[in-house]
Amino acid sequence: GWQASMKTGSLSYMIPCNRLPVQLMSQVRVYTSNGQKKDLGSEDRNGSTPEETLHKVGKGQDTSNAGQKQSFLKEPIQVKVKAVLKKREYGPKYTQNNFITGVRAINEFCLKSSDLDQLRKIKRRSPHDDTETFTVYLRSDVEAKSLEVWGSPEALARERKRRKEAEIKYRENLFRNQRLLREYKEFFGNTKPRSSAAAMFFKGPGKVVMVAICINGLNFFFKLLAWVYTGSASMFSEAIHSLADTCNQALLALGISQSARTPDPSHPYGFTNMRYIASLISGVGIFMMGAGLSWYHGIIGLLHPHPIESLLWAYCILAGSLVSEGATLLVAINEIRRSARAKGLSFYQYVVQSRDPSTNVVLLEDAAAVLSVAVAATCMGLTSLTGNPYYDSVGSLGVGTLLGTVSAFLIYTNTEALLGRSIQPEQLQRLTELLESDPVVRAIHDVKATDMGMSKVRFKAEVDFDGRVVTRSYLEKQDIEQLLQEIQQVKTLEELEAFMLKHGENIIDTLGAEVDRLEKDLKQRNPDVRHVDLEIL
Repeated sequence: GWQASMKTGSLSYMIPCNRLPVQLMSQVRVYTSNGQKKDLGSEDRNGSTPEETLHKVGKGQDTSNAGQKQSFLKEPIQVKVKAVLKKREYGPKYTQNNFITGVRAINEFCLKSSDLDQLRKIKRRSPHDDTETFTVYLRSDVEAKSLEVWGSPEALARERKRRKEAEIKYRENLFRNQRLLREYKEFFGNTKPRSSAAAMFFKGPGKVVMVAICINGLNFFFKLLAWVYTGSASMFSEAIHSLADTCNQALLALGISQSARTPDPSHPYGFTNMRYIASLISGVGIFMMGAGLSWYHGIIGLLHPHPIESLLWAYCILAGSLVSEGATLLVAINEIRRSARAKGLSFYQYVVQSRDPSTNVVLLEDAAAVLSVAVAATCMGLTSLTGNPYYDSVGSLGVGTLLGTVSAFLIYTNTEALLGRSIQPEQLQRLTELLESDPVVRAIHDVKATDMGMSKVRFKAEVDFDGRVVTRSYLEKQDIEQLLQEIQQVKTLEELEAFMLKHGENIIDTLGAEVDRLEKDLKQRNPDVRHVDLEIL
């Protein structure tokens, strides 16, 4: 029964029945079923070589084979098998354990609220801050109920298609429906108090914008009369400047009113960026209307100069404009100082970071207006003294250059705000330290804090939670004696699986509660943080 083969520098053989295969380089070890082993070195105790030892072993095989078989039968090999649960195959799509809300059940499966009364109701943690728990339903129950109501998947699909077509038709007639809705509200009365849009223009940035609209409108009217009377290029530039300011500030007022709209499903984060959009368009308007027309009229005056009539009325109107523009500038400066003090920022930082784009536009436009009045008055005075109309044309070019600079600054700052810039490093450091100081957090990675505009911050981070702390937090809320009895009653794999599934789901719920707690702490300690997304590593 022995099979031996000689290889270069090695000896290999197969032992039938109760011997294991062994491959050696310079030493032969024979393992038997009773756990004993025999070492056959390069020389045995009598000085035999490995070849002689192998010969002796082969020669005594026949005489000891029967005894070895009897020993093998008396002491069988014991094999320890690892018990594992059978892996469950869920397939590429598995929704049997999914929870859905009542609104989704009604909309997606075409059910009525009365149909949901017959289904199992499950209380789960609410994702909203104003409620602790809310009711959900098993998706499998809802699907079964929808088939019971509609009879077949085909009938359900037809009903979904019909409702989709009705929704599209409703959107096409949205204007008529909104008018009817307003009529119904006037007839039945509103359940919620109306937020008056006009109240926004009596305080803060709205007040600054409305004051600027009134003053710049009057300035445009009087400057236009002065230009018609004198024909001065500098006065024409001033009139165009006031008209551009009036139009741009009207656009800012529209942006302020639109930014107060309530978020909807199409715009879940609201409409606060409308202020930045309006300010960006305002900057473009200043460049095109103000700077462009001023440069054009100044160049025309240089190419085709003509004598200027009496400038007395022009000086009077410029003096009035200087006073009115200065008053508006003071209103904007006071509002920015108050807002910057509330945010803990300096005046310069508040303006550069474009925290309030509407007030920034008024500030820069009025500052440019005051400087342009000074430039226009100086150039018109030189023209009066020397009789040279070229000074007046140069003044128009100077006003256009000033307006171009202001528009470039507005376009840059509002574009940066719309792109979603990061918050200040000091503020970001405070947020990360707050998270890292919590015992449930091990580490934080990929931290992103974006300024969404108007002092609204969106914070996102990937958090490595300490599972031991989360589990201890769960155990602290349990009856340890009862939990110990449940553990002692576990005898089979099925009982172990049921035990782990029950408490595993509860631990996951505890982890979700910890995430909600951290998000709430971040919002409470940092009012600017409106949206928090913590991803679990």
